[in-house]
Amino acid sequence: MTTTALVVDDEVDLCRLMQITLTKMGIKSDVAYTLSQARSFWQDNDYDFCLTDLKLPDGSGLELVKEISSSSNIPIAVITAHGSMDLAIEALKLGAFDFVNKPLELPRLRLLVENALKVIHQDSEVQTTPECSPEQKMLDSRLIGNSAVMHPLKNTILKLARSQAPVFLSGASGTGKEVVARLIHDLSPRRDGSFVPVNCGAIPSELMESEFFGHKKGSFTGAVADKQGLFQQANGGTLFLDEVADLPLAMQVKLLRAIQEKTVRAIGDTKEVPVDIRILSATHKDLSQLVQDGAFRQDLYYRINVIELKLPTLNTRRDDIPVLAEHFLAMIADDWQLESPPSLTIEACARLQRHDFAGNVRELRNVLERAVTLAETSCIDISHLGLPDIEPELVNTQEKNHNSAIDDSELPPHNSENQIDAQPTAQATKSGEQVIQSSSNITTQVKQSAINIHPYRTSTHHYPSMMQHSSDNNGSPSTNVASTHEKESLLNSISHQELSKDISNSQELFNGQLPPQGLEHYLQEQEKQLIITALKQTGWNKTKAAELLGTTFRSLRYRMKKLEVSEEAFD
Repeated sequence: MTTTALVVDDEVDLCRLMQITLTKMGIKSDVAYTLSQARSFWQDNDYDFCLTDLKLPDGSGLELVKEISSSSNIPIAVITAHGSMDLAIEALKLGAFDFVNKPLELPRLRLLVENALKVIHQDSEVQTTPECSPEQKMLDSRLIGNSAVMHPLKNTILKLARSQAPVFLSGASGTGKEVVARLIHDLSPRRDGSFVPVNCGAIPSELMESEFFGHKKGSFTGAVADKQGLFQQANGGTLFLDEVADLPLAMQVKLLRAIQEKTVRAIGDTKEVPVDIRILSATHKDLSQLVQDGAFRQDLYYRINVIELKLPTLNTRRDDIPVLAEHFLAMIADDWQLESPPSLTIEACARLQRHDFAGNVRELRNVLERAVTLAETSCIDISHLGLPDIEPELVNTQEKNHNSAIDDSELPPHNSENQIDAQPTAQATKSGEQVIQSSSNITTQVKQSAINIHPYRTSTHHYPSMMQHSSDNNGSPSTNVASTHEKESLLNSISHQELSKDISNSQELFNGQLPPQGLEHYLQEQEKQLIITALKQTGWNKTKAAELLGTTFRSLRYRMKKLEVSEEAFD
């Protein structure tokens, strides 16, 4: 059956060029020069896809995009003038399949049409086998769960896979953003191309441009051969930018141009190379807040956040925990080559459903891996999970939250588990080491009870070498008396400050209030206070301060830069 298309543009020569190109591809096409004529053609004929300009004599092509997208699944692409990227993004948000810029490049047009034909072919397969299409089978096998929040999520993923629009995946850590990104790629017309994931926070800033765009041999010291960048590797496929919020501002500018122009230039090269990629991005941070704070470019935010997909937390889909646990146990048995697959008891499964998963699906798998390791048989009981006991009132609260209306927000963490006495476990003595040990014990217990990310992991002091270093020096016969006195003075100062602060903070935590800005900010503030105290004690001599803290000069300098600690700020 011959594929038919509707071409809408007021430029006669451009319409003829597009019509000739489509004819060579075996596609029959009709041409409309106005919006009203296009509507008439669309009502009187059945087309497989549409290609329309955004600026028409009697209206906007956005109106046609909205009408076609709301009434059918037929792919519609738009033609936009150079520099009118905002209109193209608006069209994508309204449901456009893809866009192509003027002046029209025939290779780009052919590629767009080929992708549209793939979508048409996928839609015809779904219509013939609606209950057991390959896409639906893949979706159900890789995105585990049938809870209330999962059905709309799966339907949205199927719709996003048909489009070429950039997608921004938001959600807490461990919710499966990369799993969803791979699904969107594998369900899309780009499935035959490469899926290239990249963790933006793991690339050193000085190597970032080379990693993304590649370089030519001899372009800089160490460039002993040509290197293909990530954009070139993803050509014809999908580039997944994980933790995109960690991109430095200098790289955001270059990334914006590459996305907007769909061309890249390697370091040391004199020409730009066109690339055909789809951008998927993700982060667990609040990107809109970073834009307001000036840490992320607003124009780049609008380019990558054409369509936002928020992933639900595990606490909002507790009904999926049993089937997820079964899935992970099967994977663990296969990966570890176990003779018999492990299974959960009814009590263990019920305990998992009552647990507050701050780490979401990733934490669930970690808990199960630990349970399989500790269990002596293939039967995993509640004791093997290593989860803290839940008090009766917390069970009632969780059941009430579970039975209430489900939304996309994360459930509040339960901070009443494993409550401990907030008083010091040891009296402060003349030895600074003993005081810090007492303070560290309280801090560790408070943090473990306040945040239950991995309950089987133990927290350690920020500066474990601090006590050891001080102990070693005190035991050495050649220790300088003044230096020893200075260290003891600092240790006592720090320990008394930390002890009183920890007692106050622990009392606040047990009153039901977690650190207002989160665990990471709380820990960084504690680390910052220790460094500032050491620097003030030594008159801002970094070498002596590093020695007192039991760390190296380079490590201290790095931490000062990271925490924005400078002598000028405290003068």
